[in-house]
Amino acid sequence: MPSGTVLVTGASTGIGEATALHLKELGFDSVAGVRRDEDAHRLGSLGLRTVRLDVTDQDSIVAARDELGSERVVGLVNNAGIAVAGPLEFMPLDQLRMQLEINVVGQVAVIQQFLPALRANGGRIVNVSSIGGRFALPLVSPYNASKFALEGISDSLRRELHGQGVDVIVIEPGGVKTPIWNKSNETASELQASMPPEAERLYGKMIEAVRRATIEIAQEKGIEAREVAEVIGRALTAKRPRTRYLVGTDAKIRGPVSKVMPDRLMDRAVARQLG
Repeated sequence: MPSGTVLVTGASTGIGEATALHLKELGFDSVAGVRRDEDAHRLGSLGLRTVRLDVTDQDSIVAARDELGSERVVGLVNNAGIAVAGPLEFMPLDQLRMQLEINVVGQVAVIQQFLPALRANGGRIVNVSSIGGRFALPLVSPYNASKFALEGISDSLRRELHGQGVDVIVIEPGGVKTPIWNKSNETASELQASMPPEAERLYGKMIEAVRRATIEIAQEKGIEAREVAEVIGRALTAKRPRTRYLVGTDAKIRGPVSKVMPDRLMDRAVARQLG
């Protein structure tokens, strides 16, 4: 039976919450990293342990490490993240920096603090990427950039840790029914309102097409977060885990296709898909 402590970052909703609950079912001492008191109270009512953790706040990360310091930490699931959307031409640079700070730098900051404990216990690091880390769609370049970066960091780290007893595994979901898409649309609407009229002329139709697609993912077409959580559970318990797990039909199609389809042909296919 699985045993030991596993920390899940970004566990207040969506994939993170589902993962923390599933790992508890498997027998791990699952700890949900959350930023807000209300989320801690709600998850506590579901029987989950929580720890305050903001991946952009070094003091918060160190405090979480110290809180779990006496425990046998065998897993770290880096799930915290946001999705910033909009035309790159008009993207405020502070939004781009925030995207990379949370989805990339924040993940590394948590890994640095928990790696010694994971090494001591022969643990595993599971980085939650996305099919967006292999296959880039228009208008989500900040998010794609963060996930492509996380893929590269994961490969480098796995090779750096070769022989040290710590494995690094990447999870690549397709569309998932999570609040991240609703939050992304809200951010996109705010950005769109601040853009010049030229942005609407150049990108308006594309923006609406992408917005419709994300709403469909959040409400209808996306897989349930539980499906991703179960794959994360397998990554933490398999005797010989893969280095990558594609999750969802769309990811399992787009992943292999992106390797073999010429870029120009893929560009036309994406344009047709978005109308």
